[in-house]
Amino acid sequence: MENKELMENLRIVPNFPIKGIQFYDVTTLFKNPACLKELEERLYNLYKDKGITKVVGIESRGFVMGSILASRLGAGLVLARKPGKLPADVIEESYGKEYGVDRIQIHKDAISKDDVILIHDDLIATGGSLNAVYNLVQKFEPKQTYVNVLFEMVDLKGRRLFDENIELTALMDLYGE
Repeated sequence: MENKELMENLRIVPNFPIKGIQFYDVTTLFKNPACLKELEERLYNLYKDKGITKVVGIESRGFVMGSILASRLGAGLVLARKPGKLPADVIEESYGKEYGVDRIQIHKDAISKDDVILIHDDLIATGGSLNAVYNLVQKFEPKQTYVNVLFEMVDLKGRRLFDENIELTALMDLYGE
């Protein structure tokens, strides 16, 4: 499957969640079995030899491919969630996004120093939530951390929040329209 086919299955919703935001809805990719399988294969091939022990999926679309990839890699799954969603002790980080400020949390016992982590989300726009989760994960001092998204909104330059030595991979690039 070519990127063009995946892009044709990606829904673009103007003015969501607020006016002026162009929302890229990956759920249309998830409901298409061929697209879902293609995303799984591409992600698996990128990370199958990295020794990943845990995948951190970011709420909520990052849970979908994060779960599939964790299972396929034989790794555990850690959920990065908005406040009030995790039942045990958490650590958290605040971050800015295109339309406000938010916080993200991970359970305090979710990651060990022996873990090799893959952080996964659906896309990187301005980079706030992805960077916040990266910062949370680093508090656990894992052996290695990789960062992955399905899509990178290149024009919003979210990658600039990450040190150039961090392996941040996007399956596809999106450009302003």
